[in-house]
Amino acid sequence: MGPPAARWGAVTLALLFAATLGGCASTPANISLPSDAGAATPAAEAADVRVSAVKWKRVKPQCKGECPAVEVDSVAFPGIPRLTQLVDHVLAYMTGIDSKQRGPYETLDEYAQYFWRTAQPRDSTHFNARVKDTVGDYIVLELRTEQYVTGAAHPIPATQYLNWQRSAGRVMALDEAIIPGREQAFADQLRKAYNEWLKTNEAAQRDPDAYARAWPFHVANNFAFTRDGVTVKYQAYSIAPYVYGQPELTIPYRDLVGVFRPEVLRGLSGE
Repeated sequence: MGPPAARWGAVTLALLFAATLGGCASTPANISLPSDAGAATPAAEAADVRVSAVKWKRVKPQCKGECPAVEVDSVAFPGIPRLTQLVDHVLAYMTGIDSKQRGPYETLDEYAQYFWRTAQPRDSTHFNARVKDTVGDYIVLELRTEQYVTGAAHPIPATQYLNWQRSAGRVMALDEAIIPGREQAFADQLRKAYNEWLKTNEAAQRDPDAYARAWPFHVANNFAFTRDGVTVKYQAYSIAPYVYGQPELTIPYRDLVGVFRPEVLRGLSGE
């Protein structure tokens, strides 16, 4: 497993793949829905979206004693097969280092088969996906992985948000939401939220200069539309030590007028 910053190059590639899904005529048959009997629950409502649970847990076949394990607690969308495929695909990509070093897998089922060939006895990977919320035209998803490597001090978590635009049938990327030329204005608003977050960070308060050198601010593009504003999620070790988890910064929508495209803000209000 590589450092978090390197692994997220693979997720970027997966999201580029997502942009092509809107033009696909059908969904491939090899997505990880569910291959284990009894793994799915009937469709239910998550906000205003029909959702089915996809749950399964496996250990390496024919393994005895301590064995590698894969556990999935994900979601499927009976009315949106392309989104179901995307969730499965991005979760699998979230385990990789980059497209050249990542294993030859595209789905969670394929990942499990690769994992049995490469994992050490105590290695494990947990996958989770849920509907975080629905906001206007968007279904907002939170995808999480937690990977434990034998001998490591602790698991490595990672989170990816997906903002699925229902009317377009695709994921909205951050640079598509921002008015061209207003990228610095977005960065300024994000730094403002970051400065507020620093006030709650004891390590930064003790020695601000040392903290800024060790954990410098940068703009991340892992964002979620929420009812309170745009939330940007940072990975572990990105802008803070591991003990601080995966920090979140939220920018209120009122501060994004003139920064985000008007049609995006209208879509968030359901207009």
